[in-house]
Amino acid sequence: MNTTTPNRWLTLCVLALTQLVVVLDGTIVNIALPQAQLELGLTDGQRQWVVTAYALAFGALLLLGGRVADYWGRKRTYLVGMVGFGLASAWGGMASSGLELIIARGLQGAFAALLAPAALALLTVTFTHGRDRNTAFAVFGTIAGAGAAVGLVLGGVLTEFADWRWCLLVNVFFVIVGLVGGILFVRESKAEGDNRYDLLGAATVTLGFGSLVYGFSLAEHGWGSPDTIGFLALGVGLLTLFVYIETKVAQPLLPLRIVLDRVRGAAFGIQAIAGIVMIGATLYLAFHLQIVLGLPPLEAGLANLPLTIAIMIVAPVATKLLPVIGPRPLMITGPIVVAAGLVYLSRITADGDYFVQVLPGLLIMGVGMACVFVPLQNLALTGVAPHDAGAASAFTNSAMQIGGSIGLSVFTAVYTGVVAGAGTGAPTPEAMTSGYSAVFLGGALVMVLGSVIAAALIRGPKSALMPQGEPALHLG
Repeated sequence: MNTTTPNRWLTLCVLALTQLVVVLDGTIVNIALPQAQLELGLTDGQRQWVVTAYALAFGALLLLGGRVADYWGRKRTYLVGMVGFGLASAWGGMASSGLELIIARGLQGAFAALLAPAALALLTVTFTHGRDRNTAFAVFGTIAGAGAAVGLVLGGVLTEFADWRWCLLVNVFFVIVGLVGGILFVRESKAEGDNRYDLLGAATVTLGFGSLVYGFSLAEHGWGSPDTIGFLALGVGLLTLFVYIETKVAQPLLPLRIVLDRVRGAAFGIQAIAGIVMIGATLYLAFHLQIVLGLPPLEAGLANLPLTIAIMIVAPVATKLLPVIGPRPLMITGPIVVAAGLVYLSRITADGDYFVQVLPGLLIMGVGMACVFVPLQNLALTGVAPHDAGAASAFTNSAMQIGGSIGLSVFTAVYTGVVAGAGTGAPTPEAMTSGYSAVFLGGALVMVLGSVIAAALIRGPKSALMPQGEPALHLG
């Protein structure tokens, strides 16, 4: 550890707050959606895009944001991202139409795409190796895992006691704290050498992810429709072109060496899978709690708190186990435990009891997610060169957001298909519950896939997976 780095723990506090804001904003509006939909006249399809617009813009622009942080300066990018995020949040909180709200959410995601990779890259260059690095990444990873659930709780509190608009306006207070802390405690750093922006790569990857997610969102109208197939094919084609471009340009947006490393590639894949569950599946749990079980916003938000509590309790235990057993056992067993919790949740009924049918599943999920998130951030950035820190950080966040936006679109198609198959006309509580159960089972299958990925790809001696002596990175 570079012990000469001043205020590094205060820096961690500032960066952890940033991570909390960008993650919880993916879910904080979930509890508020029924009220926002009623006040702004949103359709069911538009309601989904209030969540998807944020995750899509965030995930699709993260790679460009990571390179901007590397080349322009990580502290400078962080501060600009903070200001833009605060302004977009204020606009969304004062929106007078559904379209305004959706656009504001997209702008939030775009500025978060500057903010998040800058914060993670700053963490990487502040804590370079050793026990302090493991602790810092454990804190950061735990917040990443708990942030989605914290957003649900905070959204419930604000919606119940204030107004749904405060789910967006509250960000202004976080932004002020982040700006002051960033100015006082964060040190500037940037990549050295010849830095050029890969604009063609940025365009193809952004449009590719956008087309892919939009195609999945259209699947609720049928997987075989020309629009669905067309946008999915376009997305795959653009992403394939992006990979080709990255092999040809001198300064690639995403150096393929970052993702072709077996261990890091596995970590990115599992990050995407975690996003599918934490962003996609938790939205449908919020709908079940409010629409079927009839819980008011505050109770619905608090009903998600056990997931956060379980993550916070188990994370310190996982952190202590990490240097003893290494990351591989945690990365294999964690997804299986999460899958077990989702299978339990799939047993919900329209007239069921929260404490019997929901609470145990959330606790089980929390245990598993803590085991996943504690080692995940470190694995995703192990061995990354200083020049690539921003790009690797960006792809780590992008994987979760794109995974969440794709997962939400697919889950919407699954839910719609199950409800339509019930043939009851207007959705009944029983039909909706069947749809939610199908979503949870789908999430469980995806988490099992994550365990298989970890078992197959996260291999090697513990010392290689948890390096203790990486060279310190340059601080500007």
